[in-house]
Amino acid sequence: MFLPSFQILVGLLLLTVGGHYLVEGATRIALRARLSPMVVGLTIVALGTSMPELAVSLGAAFRGSTDISYANVVGSNIFNVAAVLGITALIWPIPVKGQTIRAEYPFMVLALFATLVISRDGTVDRLDGVLLLAGLAGFFVFMLRLSRGRPPDQETVELQRDFADMADATGGSSRALFASIAMVGIGIAALVGGADLMVRGAVSVAERFGITERVIGLTIVAGSTSLPELAATLAAASKGRPGIALGNVIGSNIFNVLCILGTTSLLVEIPVNPRAIALDNWVMVGVALALFVFLARGQRVTRWEAALLLASFVAYMGYVVTAG
Repeated sequence: MFLPSFQILVGLLLLTVGGHYLVEGATRIALRARLSPMVVGLTIVALGTSMPELAVSLGAAFRGSTDISYANVVGSNIFNVAAVLGITALIWPIPVKGQTIRAEYPFMVLALFATLVISRDGTVDRLDGVLLLAGLAGFFVFMLRLSRGRPPDQETVELQRDFADMADATGGSSRALFASIAMVGIGIAALVGGADLMVRGAVSVAERFGITERVIGLTIVAGSTSLPELAATLAAASKGRPGIALGNVIGSNIFNVLCILGTTSLLVEIPVNPRAIALDNWVMVGVALALFVFLARGQRVTRWEAALLLASFVAYMGYVVTAG
């Protein structure tokens, strides 16, 4: 039992370090190429924070552990809304701006319902992957057009200042460029190695205790790969940027479906566990709809609503572990 646990812990560490280095290096390169902060944020940073999930889902699919691959996506989406937002809002109630309800949130719900539809036949195939990636491209276009039509708010101004500071820090020397490229290389290598270790450890735990790969994917794997989102959301809320905290969760869920599930199924067709179709998918959609009720009711996530989200997450995890 020691070796699988060690593999999972080291894998998680490598995934966290790899995601950080990849985002940092790629962001610096993009800023040197004079891409706008909005473009960098919507593409490199958003994709980078989902790299651990993508690495694990791809690694599991290539090893034939497709239940882990699919459960990682669904479990991460449930964890993001019920646990990440629940923990954050329990500490700092999160106010919500109208655009989040009108624009970003509906796109997330569409992506989640798309998961219900494409998995009904028991397989997420390559055509489904193409459609999901096309939806990702549409999301990029939609957000870029939306951002051009509205004045920057305070959080956007602060983000632009952060990006400007980072751009100044990169400098203009070839040494700085080499360092940024090296960071990207280190990040990719750490992600690949971390994903392999985590999947190996998770499969070993499942085999040792007779636990299904679906349960391992929904619990250990999904929770571990979602820890960067939890850290980023808590950090944003603690700095007085609640919109970024909520946007991080919503954006992560969109990327989990459109990018991670899309990319993985494009390369490897994913059979979907019947229990995922009957239960897990609906829980994923259910917590997202509960979030909408909270947002529409008071345009904020209050502490008692956060407690309800956390309670639902604990109850669901308890059922998954006991029922298998």
